[in-house]
This record gives sequence, C-alpha cells and structure tokens, in this order.
Amino acid sequence: MGADGISVLKNKGFDKSKWMQFPRDVVIGHRVLDSITEICQDLDLGRSALIVTGSSTYGIAGRKVEELIGRSCDTRVVHTEEISMEVIRDLERAGEGFDFFIGVGGGRVIDTAKIVSYNLDRQFISIPTAASHDGIASARASVPSPQGSASIQAHPPIAIVADTEIIAAAPHRLLASGCADIISNYTAILDWELSHRITSEPISEYAIALSRMTAEMLMKNADIIKPNQEASAWLVTKALVASGVAMSIAGSSRPASGGEHKFSLALERLAPGKGLHGERCGIGTIMAMFLHGGDWRGIRGALAKIGAPTTPTEIGVQDEIAVEALLRAREVRPERFTILDTGLTRESAEALVKMLYRE
Repeated sequence: MGADGISVLKNKGFDKSKWMQFPRDVVIGHRVLDSITEICQDLDLGRSALIVTGSSTYGIAGRKVEELIGRSCDTRVVHTEEISMEVIRDLERAGEGFDFFIGVGGGRVIDTAKIVSYNLDRQFISIPTAASHDGIASARASVPSPQGSASIQAHPPIAIVADTEIIAAAPHRLLASGCADIISNYTAILDWELSHRITSEPISEYAIALSRMTAEMLMKNADIIKPNQEASAWLVTKALVASGVAMSIAGSSRPASGGEHKFSLALERLAPGKGLHGERCGIGTIMAMFLHGGDWRGIRGALAKIGAPTTPTEIGVQDEIAVEALLRAREVRPERFTILDTGLTRESAEALVKMLYRE
C-alpha cells in the first residue's frame, strides 16, 4: 500500500533560503603579508595566480606578493591604473588560464580584480595598500559610467590580507576617508529603517546591528586615529571588514549606503574628481543626520578629529554645487528610499549646506 493518498502532515508554508558569502580568511596585522603563501596554501585555490596591481602599489606590496607566491605558483602580474569596461575585458582575456586572482592596491585595483574574478568564476584575494573604503571586504564594486560611478553586485574576497605596516604608511587622507565611509553607516541604517516604515522594505536586524557597531567603534576612538600609526590602521581596517560582512548578511549595500551615498554620487557627477568617496560620504552624513534629528555635531566633530573634511569648501566644491547635489540625490538609485527622497526643497538644501559651517 502506498502513501500517496495520505496527507497527515501540515504544510508549514515556509521554504526560505538565502545564500550569504563571506571572506574565509581575514588576516590583519603587522607584516602579515609575509604569510601570503601559507594563506594561499590553506585555501587551496590552485597552482596559478594572476596578480592585479597598480604601478605604484606594485612597488609597495605587489612585487613582494609576486616573489612570495611565485615560489609555489605560476604567476603573472598585470598593471592597471583605472577601472573601465575595456580594462575589465582585457583582464578577462588575460585571466582565462589562471586558477585565482590577487588584487594588490587601492579601491580601483581591488574592484577590478573583484569584477574579473566574478565574471570568470574564480576566487580572489584582497590585499589593500590603503584603508580608504569598505570595498576591500564587500561584494560590491564601483564602476565608472557616463552618469558617474555605479555600484554593482559581485562577490566578496575569499581572503583579506591587510598589512597594517603598509596601510599605516599610506597618506593619512586615505585612512580618514575610510573612517568617514564607516561613520556614514549611521545614517545608512537610519535610512534603511525609514524605508522599512514607509515602503515596507525588508530589513535585517543582524546587518543593522553590525553596521551600527562599526560606526560606533570609530566614533568612540576618533581621538586615537592618527597618521602613520599601525594601531589606527588596524582599527579602521577591522571596521571596514566588519562593514563588508554586514553587507554580505544583508545581501546588498543597504547597511552601509543611504542618502549620504546618493549625495556623494550626485556630487561626483556634478564635480568629477573633487573629494574621495569617503570624504563626500562624510559630508553627506552630517547633513543626513541633521535631517534625521540625530547628533550631527557629534558626527562632524569626529570627522574633524580624524582629519576628514566636513564642508564642500575643504574638497574644492562650491556650496552651490553641493546644494544641487542634495536636490539631485533622489535621481541616484531612485529605487532606494532615503531621507533625501522625502521632498527636500532648494531653500532647505541651501540651509543644510550653510549648517555645515555653523559653530
């Protein structure tokens, strides 16, 4: 007798699955680059590696990676100074025969390695030479377009090897930009929660908690983030990695990207080359926090202590351009609802920018 006609079990009606990808190995500390060979062997990624780096970052860390990896793997080094569709296609052709990728450098280099490795279905290792933004650990990549940079979903690195001796030696402006990018998590999660209330967008409490923790970590330690200090490099890099993990939990950049990022992208379109990504986000965070009714002065004070800009003037942008960026922010990723999508008037935008200079 078969059981096909018997139905005694209740259909619980829940069959939810979610695929979250995280870095497997995260190694942060003094001269950890010396361990790159052991890390690759532990991951068992293969016998050939394409190393993507820049002309300056090759001398900083790329050459050493090539020497160390070359003892156990076939290697090839490719230099790139920009990220574009042409560069991505060239690297895809160059990387066809390699087992895995290593990105050694700043944001553009790591994003390039991230995209190419994703397109070729290979793993990649992230070796940042500066802690300027959370792209060193996230699944997101920024690609230039005629309308400005676009954020796309790729995959996170299988490993992150962040040598604090190297990161601390980078210009302090890069570290301060990374701090500002993390502190902007404060308003990103406020925007996410606002969207949840108004548009019923799903949220992740775990991702929100982790994102908030990273921002609090840097706010509380703003006094000790100094130039050329490995302790500062370690603290900021740890926060950047945690922010990247929050995005992996969420399955999007929501925990770390709200209205302040929309302002940053709008400003980049209006004033190309003015300010680093994190710097623009930091300025946007002050204004977004004001609109949320939060401690915008505390945000501004922490950014100033760290050495990040707090006004458009400090990054060479006229106030009028910043006002226009606030008004055009709603045109950036219109599907992502934030405080800047609630009907900001020109008069209000002008008052927001003036507020940045208030004592």
